[in-house]
Amino acid sequence: MNITIASTSNQGDRASNQDQIGNVIGKRSACFVVCDGVAGFPGGDIAASIARSSLLQSFDGDAHLNAQSIRNYVNQANHAIRQQQKASSEHSRMGTTLVSLFIDRDYHLACWAHAGDSRLYLFRRGYLYLVTTDHSLVQQMKDAGHRTEGINSNLLYFALGMGDEQRDASYSEVVGIEDGDAFLLCTDGFWHGVTLEQMQQSLHMVNTPEEWLTLMQQIIRNDQPDQGQQDNFSALAVWIGSPQDTTLLHSLSEAAQFFPLRD
Repeated sequence: MNITIASTSNQGDRASNQDQIGNVIGKRSACFVVCDGVAGFPGGDIAASIARSSLLQSFDGDAHLNAQSIRNYVNQANHAIRQQQKASSEHSRMGTTLVSLFIDRDYHLACWAHAGDSRLYLFRRGYLYLVTTDHSLVQQMKDAGHRTEGINSNLLYFALGMGDEQRDASYSEVVGIEDGDAFLLCTDGFWHGVTLEQMQQSLHMVNTPEEWLTLMQQIIRNDQPDQGQQDNFSALAVWIGSPQDTTLLHSLSEAAQFFPLRD
């Protein structure tokens, strides 16, 4: 199975970049991870780094996917953060989001895990789908049918190192993957700046994951808020086989969002 990846991580207008990205592509399986340190308490960058390092160091790319092993990887990352919290009073409330994708290269299978509001999107047969549900107050209110105007979209009720110690991350079922599938793992700073429709439209116009990320970053920068407000924004694109074969430009109207049309 051919896997092509590209990644980007940007500081935005923040004093530091608390996002972490990483991957392991082994002989039989692969792991991809994006973490975003939770703002508001010291140590978010440390929590994100711990989660990334723990997950990638634990992952065995020479073994086939195993659902229990994946839970163990994520739980070990959460435990490592909790241990650091206990060792440092300054970082006792640090936390990080996590979104991770696991692929079995031999059996063409995938599953994913997430905590917080970093997201995973799946492109298949011409359409892009959001396949994770944010662990945020806004999402809880939406699910309950309440209005969310004026609610801080950054308020999380769960992330690694945060909330009930017994609470687990969310895990998908194991699903089959197809040649031409494309995945996008990204932080909230990224998906706040580009809509699902824009993600899908930009994917229809490109031939590589690098080009896809470049177009979406252009959208984010063109629409960024007032100076000093742009969050860190990071993303990791994972292409299976040849998604470009199903990502042809659908219309000139889509192209006009990115390139000025000449008379």
